[in-house]
Amino acid sequence: MSLIIIQQALAQAQEKLTAIADNPALEAELLLAHALNKPRSYLHTWPTQSIPDDALTRFQQNLKRRCNKEPIAYIIGAQEFWSLPLIVTPDTLIPRPETELLVELVLTTFPECDTPRKIADLGTGSGAIALALANERPQWQIHAVDCSDKALQIAQKNAEQLGFHHISFHHGNWCTALPETDFDAIISNPPYIAETEWAQYADGLAFEPYQALVSGKDGLEAIREISQAAAGYLKPGGALFIEHGFLQGAAVREIVAAAGYVSIQTIRDLSGQERVTVGYFG
Repeated sequence: MSLIIIQQALAQAQEKLTAIADNPALEAELLLAHALNKPRSYLHTWPTQSIPDDALTRFQQNLKRRCNKEPIAYIIGAQEFWSLPLIVTPDTLIPRPETELLVELVLTTFPECDTPRKIADLGTGSGAIALALANERPQWQIHAVDCSDKALQIAQKNAEQLGFHHISFHHGNWCTALPETDFDAIISNPPYIAETEWAQYADGLAFEPYQALVSGKDGLEAIREISQAAAGYLKPGGALFIEHGFLQGAAVREIVAAAGYVSIQTIRDLSGQERVTVGYFG
């Protein structure tokens, strides 16, 4: 047993994390709780408890990784989304809070809890969007697609862990992986960073999968492909929901309109930035 107690370890870690973390106190707690295999509440209940040597070693190793700017979600292997605990790995994009807007819009568009709907989530990654919708609408038929077999395995693990058995997973590229048509909605948080702009993001996103972030010279390649292809998979009046960068709203509206969608609108996130564009086909 080491001579370092919990409150000392937290204080030392918090000081080291101040330079890189928005919330160093929270991150210190997450790292130590993970090393101890205990809930965060344990740290507050037993602040003077000595830390076992093996746990202290894990904590110090993981703290070093975090100080090297590795995302904490990859270090602890977990990220919460829509209040659901999700497994994440470097094979999956880390779910962002702003993507919850996408979930909210789909639920608002289809508010009838008892009406069966057929929904597709393209580029599901960890499964965050599909799982959030499955949690709120257990009667929906949800199809989740990803071109990364490793990411799809993580999404399936998350579904199993949460007990969601009404999601079908498909390996492939966007709509071409879907086994059927006539969807009520097709949803995607695709890659939307331009190749020419990657350098300015690379430092903060270096640990996340490149193919889940970057899409062609202007960042809109995937959005063009999805918008055009989804038209053949939506039922008449079906909705397309696409998350995009906050400076891409006008360009995405043009792309969606050119693909034949109507009643197009872009919704702003809590920061007032254009974040999700919605269009209806037919």
